[in-house]
Amino acid sequence: MVQTNNVSRKERLERLFDLAQAYRGWSRRELANELGRDPTKLAPESGNPKFDLILQISEVLDWSLEEVADWLWNAEKGVKNTDETCKNSLSFDDIDKLAQEAYRSGEFKKLVNIAHKALDAATTEDEKARAYNRAAGGWDGLGRFTRVLKAAQEGLRQHPIQPDMRLLLQTTAANAHYTLWQLDEAQGMSQRVIDFYKENAPASNRAKVAQAHAWYVLGHSQRRLLDIEPERSSQHAHAALTSLAESMKLYESLAQEVHPTYGGIANTCRAGMLEVDVFLGNIDVREAIARVLDVINIAVDPEKIDKGDWLESYGWWAIIGCNLTLRHIADERDLQRFMGTFTNKADEIADRLSHWAMRERVFSMQFEGRQRLVGWTGQEIPIVIDNEDVRLVTGTMGRFPQFRKTGWSILNCGNIIKES
Repeated sequence: MVQTNNVSRKERLERLFDLAQAYRGWSRRELANELGRDPTKLAPESGNPKFDLILQISEVLDWSLEEVADWLWNAEKGVKNTDETCKNSLSFDDIDKLAQEAYRSGEFKKLVNIAHKALDAATTEDEKARAYNRAAGGWDGLGRFTRVLKAAQEGLRQHPIQPDMRLLLQTTAANAHYTLWQLDEAQGMSQRVIDFYKENAPASNRAKVAQAHAWYVLGHSQRRLLDIEPERSSQHAHAALTSLAESMKLYESLAQEVHPTYGGIANTCRAGMLEVDVFLGNIDVREAIARVLDVINIAVDPEKIDKGDWLESYGWWAIIGCNLTLRHIADERDLQRFMGTFTNKADEIADRLSHWAMRERVFSMQFEGRQRLVGWTGQEIPIVIDNEDVRLVTGTMGRFPQFRKTGWSILNCGNIIKES
């Protein structure tokens, strides 16, 4: 059995070579010939392989680059304790309380580290699942949604665990799929949670949150499918209205019974319902845009609004305003005016919240609006970006695979203002 604890990166690299030999049925010399290296010096002395070696190992093992890198650099994450607040003498519950405090204070990197310590201290499958759920919360706060999904999936592999925890992890996975635009997976996972609660009424606040969140993910996934599957757009629109209305109702109840912040999530559902109502012809687009402008006017200065679900909801209202404008407004002057207002507000809120999913939407909408402007004027209009813009676009490209093409287009057609 391969052990990972307390070994150096060079030793872990050597173990990958052993695995590669066993997998391919090769001798050490045959492996070295495939990698173009000296059989006696396969692993660099530093233990830090260059990219070409990682790429070659991934091809030999039929692993992804991420899996090879994760083995080499993260196999011991959380095993060695460098945080005095997480000494090995602490119980799982003590560490879990520290994780709660880190989450509430927005210290998401710290939360991920504490979650790994909680995993190390876990003695039951349920505790392991809770630790993975904490890690998912940390990665979500950092905007690393592929890692959110991985943590949730690891939690779901634990068994047996409490049903409420399993359902909460399923909604976390569903939301990660939704955020990454993996809409079929998002719908399937959220529907499983919804179906369970149709037969088993939620008996705890955690269960009620999972139920409301599942309807949220399902409804917004259906809303996003309006343009992706136009041949079924009417079906998706009616389904989205039903799902978002149910989520809004459940979150409004949670806002009254548990905490007012849940009202902010209900408000985001309300924005999605407005987009769908316009699509179905129930509301005139100009009337809907006026309503969006009224709502985002509440966040005239995002710095004066507490961070949380209410402020986030105003950002999503601005994104919905972009969707309405791009889909329904034909007058190009009005389109550019509305798009400028909505993307600027969403960008302000995304910066205030360090919200990567909202940034992805802002950059994508700004680029689409620019493409419309180029088509209207017939002139190539360069994008002026500074070093901070480059940093944010690059970070967004790393977090959202579907955004990378747009990100490169933004960087390639942009005039970058370099700081002196």
